Amino acid sequence: MNVKLATKPPVWFWIVSVLALLWNLMGVMAYLGQAYMTEDMKAEYTSEQLVLIESTPAWVTAAFAIAVWGGLLGCIALLLRKKWAKPVLMLSLIAVLIQMAYSFFMTNAAEVYGQVQGVVTPLIVIIIAVILVQFARIAEKRTWIS
Repeated sequence: MNVKLATKPPVWFWIVSVLALLWNLMGVMAYLGQAYMTEDMKAEYTSEQLVLIESTPAWVTAAFAIAVWGGLLGCIALLLRKKWAKPVLMLSLIAVLIQMAYSFFMTNAAEVYGQVQGVVTPLIVIIIAVILVQFARIAEKRTWIS
């Protein structure tokens, strides 16, 4: 039986994992803010933005939920040094891609929100989700998680 013993991760592993956790907590807050939007919050949006938000299909909202909660759970797993961080972060990435594909190809989000919020921010979300999956792969390969 070939059992790999866990290796003590370097300090930067913990720094990246904590920053990733904080990033995903911001995603959870964004999700909760959208899911439980009050009338006062709605007043902060333009009518075009509200139409876009309110017309979002349930499957996209579900992808958003899976993306943020999966990201949060995956980062907690990293901090706990659990191997299941990788598949959970992969699921989160897939959900991010589904959500952003809808935003990029099935809506006029870039026009409604502008280039930064409609294009740049979603691209950053995708890039970070990819990096987190790669980070979990490296951590698994180096036996920092098991």
